[in-house]
Amino acid sequence: MAFEGLTEKISATFKKLRGKGRIKEADVKEAMREIRMALLEADVSYKVCKDFTKQVTERCIGVDVLESLTPAQMIVKIVNEELTKLMGSDQKHITINPNGPTVVMLVGLQGAGKTTNGSKLAGLMKRQGKNPLLVACDIYRPAAIQQLKVCGEKLGIPVFEKGTQNPVQTAKEAVLYARQHGHDMVFLDTAGRLHVDEALMNELKEIKATVKPDEIMLVIDAMTGQDAVNAAQSFNEWLDIDSVMLSKLDGDARGGAALSVKAITGKPVKFAGMGEKLEDIEPFHPDRMASRILGMGDVLTLIEKAEKAYDAKKAAEMEEKLRSNKFTLQDFYEQMVQMKSMGSMQDILAQMPGGGSMKNLQVDEKQMAHTEAIILSMTPKERENPNIIGASRKKRIAAGCGLKVEDVNRLLKSFEQMQKLIKQFSGPGAGKKMKRMRGFGGMGGFPGF
Repeated sequence: MAFEGLTEKISATFKKLRGKGRIKEADVKEAMREIRMALLEADVSYKVCKDFTKQVTERCIGVDVLESLTPAQMIVKIVNEELTKLMGSDQKHITINPNGPTVVMLVGLQGAGKTTNGSKLAGLMKRQGKNPLLVACDIYRPAAIQQLKVCGEKLGIPVFEKGTQNPVQTAKEAVLYARQHGHDMVFLDTAGRLHVDEALMNELKEIKATVKPDEIMLVIDAMTGQDAVNAAQSFNEWLDIDSVMLSKLDGDARGGAALSVKAITGKPVKFAGMGEKLEDIEPFHPDRMASRILGMGDVLTLIEKAEKAYDAKKAAEMEEKLRSNKFTLQDFYEQMVQMKSMGSMQDILAQMPGGGSMKNLQVDEKQMAHTEAIILSMTPKERENPNIIGASRKKRIAAGCGLKVEDVNRLLKSFEQMQKLIKQFSGPGAGKKMKRMRGFGGMGGFPGF
């Protein structure tokens, strides 16, 4: 996850401050020096680092902080507030045109993930009830149009393309097409280059002048650090961009782009690509990102993911099965799929307060995949009643999933132990007991959990 190194260093600095009974001005300055070094190592702009630590220092050496009963907590609060301000204070939304299709012009360097992340954004808008149209305006990169069509097909979003026709004309025709066919959002996937050049910028300026987009969104690769910020500055000077989307923020990037781009360009980060799947995109919340950086977790985003994965009807059915001690392997499989839709276990842990301290906790994703494969190799009857699984059935199941009989035995043993546990919680007074079993908390005995 981006910012991991930064989070560790800042957390270590705060730990030192908490270990002091009283905090003096010299302690504050030493802490800010360490934070400045941590920010520089995270590839944050030197000017941004200098201005940030200066602002924090001025607030921290005030009487209210140094004479507080909990000065270290006050300093953490100030750093959190200043980090949030640095990244834009609050979440910003796409500018919607009330009179006809909202045109979003996606720009960026080649390799930044513009086509994929633009498609992700269109998919997010579709899930929010919009009727988007993707437009192929990159006629130079080999297979760029085909890539957009593949993304559009997976998301169920139509793609407007005119082959190698002039991109300016294609953009103009696409907006007209959207208006005539009821599309309320248009996403223009424009051409990129390996570096900013005049020919590229002139083409983009011509598209802007022709279709007058409601929003010009720059897609930058978070893993390229200051190079991404420099590119953002150049695009802003040429096109006067409206917003930024960060791609690859889930990687092991140092993350400096996220902290620098708003301060350098004055334009807000609105979205972040957080994975390889076309659903892996999040609105960018500066306050939540600041909390993640400071090791405080991101509970709100975690709750939102859980709500998306949560099926109220299935949850009620599951609770009834737990009450009556009728929980089956099929039920377990469905719960596992539901949890997987929230992301990897490591991602979930990272969003919990103090999750950084659990980074060494090994969550065996491979073992979880093995558990899933074993259950899928069973017949529906076997999943409902594992007691019928004898030696010959175990051999067949193991052969079906490419694992050993011992792996099948381990899963069945774990399930048997879990059924005994559920039995203790069923019966009279089960309502209160179910609260302890609800969700995934009772599955700790399974391989991989």
